[in-house]
Amino acid sequence: MVTELPLPVLFAGRLMFKISIIDTPCKRTLLVEGTLVPPWTTELRKVWRDAGQDLEGRKLVIDLANVTVIGREGENTLFELMTNGAKFSCGGVLTKHMLKQLGRRFQSKVREVLNSRPTDQTQA
Repeated sequence: MVTELPLPVLFAGRLMFKISIIDTPCKRTLLVEGTLVPPWTTELRKVWRDAGQDLEGRKLVIDLANVTVIGREGENTLFELMTNGAKFSCGGVLTKHMLKQLGRRFQSKVREVLNSRPTDQTQA
């Protein structure tokens, strides 16, 4: 089942953005197409949050294979979603590289948090 959300799509040289929701028995996929720049970064956050409801044990995946441009705010949005547990799939080499870089940034942040926690050592 594919659900297309009524999001603004601009043509004639303008930025385009579309999110389709594909539901299967095993997973729900957010198929993102076009340019991931403001104001659509906010829309992606909202759709991801809403799509996480009623999964009934299925996985939730954001498919970036058809994204043509990811701006700085788009990278920040993907990082934010990643830190909140989002899973991604993509096809392009540059998008894969960007996701790996964001993953390293996320791992670095996790290590920072773990290293900054006080240890529970009692002194005798």
